[in-house]
Order: sequence, then C-alpha cells, then structure tokens
Amino acid sequence: MTTPERSCVGCGAKLPATALVRLRLVEGGVVVDRERRGGRGAWMHAESSCLARAVKRKGFERAFRKAVSVDASRLREQLTGNGGRV
Repeated sequence: MTTPERSCVGCGAKLPATALVRLRLVEGGVVVDRERRGGRGAWMHAESSCLARAVKRKGFERAFRKAVSVDASRLREQLTGNGGRV
C-alpha cells in the first residue's frame, strides 16, 4: 500500500501526507484540520517560513480555489505553538 503524497502550499515540496498538516476553511477562514474532516483541504509544513510564503504567493487561494481570509498569527500559533510575527 502506498502513502498518499501532498504538496505544501508554501514551498511546493511533495511529501507523504503524514509529514504535512492539513488545513481547511471554516466560515471563510483557514484553520488547522487535525481531525481531517473531509472536503477540500490544503497541506503545508508546520513551519512559519512556509506559512509566510503561502500568504505572500496566495497559495491558500489557489488550493481552496476561492478568496480566503488568513489570520497569519492565529494560523502560525495553531501550526507551531508560537503566535509571533510571520
């Protein structure tokens, strides 16, 4: 059985889904989806550099195929446990 691969929306690296964090939309905002509830999702490393790159290059809009609201400091806190600047 093969492990599914996903691409990080920040850096674009292809890795097994287990090495990335799944994100989803909740009321138009991007949040971490640790339960993997289904629906359209985006995947990324739990690193602030990938988050900054995804925000700058509109990676979330491409992944979700619509305009989204990204609270970078809140998302960074969910990803890394550190709510500092991105």
